[in-house]
Amino acid sequence: MKRSEIQLPKYFDRYILMTDDVTVLEALRIGLEELQSAPIEKWKAIHDKVYAPNKWTIKDILQHLIDTEWTFSYRALAFARGEKDARSYDENQYAEMAHATQRTLENLLEEAIALRKASILLYQSFDEEMLSRKGMGFKGEYSVHAIGYILCGHQRWHFKIIEERYMPLNVIS
Repeated sequence: MKRSEIQLPKYFDRYILMTDDVTVLEALRIGLEELQSAPIEKWKAIHDKVYAPNKWTIKDILQHLIDTEWTFSYRALAFARGEKDARSYDENQYAEMAHATQRTLENLLEEAIALRKASILLYQSFDEEMLSRKGMGFKGEYSVHAIGYILCGHQRWHFKIIEERYMPLNVIS
């Protein structure tokens, strides 16, 4: 089943629509390639600059992507196994408690890549019935299938923010 064939959950449709119209496993693999080809040297040149007060650093964004993938992968597993509710996740609290700026970009990217590989393996284990199961998470109900696309689109969403709002900081002193 391709992205265009799934039911789009409200709120997360903005992420899902950023993915290619491919199967969820193909989308996850494309996302892995995008992580593996991330312009880490350009990101390093930004250091811990932010484009506006109270915004996250690039390291914070990568940590947020990691935390979200851990959380949503758990939801996918829980829903696939018949649980109906997995709502708790406060992204701002996670960001505050993670201390991402104490980590290197290389280490964050290494974890993100390893985690995406694990997500691919998880999704390979799901059959069509499991992919269609739904549960309640942050912002409503969605399927295991939709979660896979949410992960990929969420990554693209934040990579686009990095490109548009953070990369110009590299030329500004």
